[in-house]
Amino acid sequence: MRKYNVAVVGATGLVGGTILKILEERDFPIENIYLFSSKKSAGKALEFRGREYVVEELKEDSFARDIDLAFFAAGGSVSERYAKYAVKEGVMVIDNSSIFRMDKDVPLVVPEVNPEEVEKGKGIISNPNCSTIQSVVALKPIHDRYKIKRIIFSTYQAVSGSGLAGLRDLEEGLVECYPHKIQGNVIPHIDSFLDNGYSKEEMKMIEETRKILKDDSIRITATTVRIPVKYGHSVSINLELEKPFQLEDVYKVLEEFEGIIVKDDLSNNIYPMPLDVAGSDEVYVGRIRRDYSVENGLNLWVVADNIRKGAATNAVQIAELLIYKGK
Repeated sequence: MRKYNVAVVGATGLVGGTILKILEERDFPIENIYLFSSKKSAGKALEFRGREYVVEELKEDSFARDIDLAFFAAGGSVSERYAKYAVKEGVMVIDNSSIFRMDKDVPLVVPEVNPEEVEKGKGIISNPNCSTIQSVVALKPIHDRYKIKRIIFSTYQAVSGSGLAGLRDLEEGLVECYPHKIQGNVIPHIDSFLDNGYSKEEMKMIEETRKILKDDSIRITATTVRIPVKYGHSVSINLELEKPFQLEDVYKVLEEFEGIIVKDDLSNNIYPMPLDVAGSDEVYVGRIRRDYSVENGLNLWVVADNIRKGAATNAVQIAELLIYKGK
């Protein structure tokens, strides 16, 4: 099998480091690997497959070498500035930031949901928002079977979604990453607020869900909340469906869908929780029940590791789609 030259931008960060770990775990076919970061972190040595690599400072000419794929995991400003230089050199960029997600010419891909979209990539493929990824995996089989009319997202998001700074605020009781103390608290504020009263994180979930499911008719609202948990995002999803359903059939379509583990046994207090999913690449679904307040209403509780499936694993899965499709 052909091997590929791969770059990781933001290699010293939480997501970048996890990308390296998952490339190892999944035995991605790599010939050479190049690690990039800001000037501040450049010079650090990172281990990959038993060998040490020195992290280079990211510059405009960093991609002027034989690189096939580049994972960008250093934030929107870095992607906005440097991705174009990678594309110009013929590198396929898989970007973890939000900067390109709603660009009509950039595919927004969750491999279990819309793998065909990778074929439309013209140099950049976007990795969706972490909470969006786990939500659409659970929503796709339901939408295909019953057609979703309306979605209410309520998220409970771990501090690792803010990277190492978020973890420090929680572990050390700081108020540096967040506007309020996160220890012993919940903060209904993720990303900046917009004029419409929603936060950017909430609008990401609304807009990205429609794009990934290819259905602008779905009515969606969202409230996103930061909670004092290290790893694992939880999402309460309330649905209104067009078609009637039987709960046993909903269980079946979820259990049969790739990447989903149904964990729902109320008599034994079994349901998905962040502590249980940390380190996993699957999306866990539980508390599956009818919403009796509306016709064809359904409630789901969806939990996943936000750094793995919500970011790094999804990015590596996109890369796997590319190489196996001969890109």
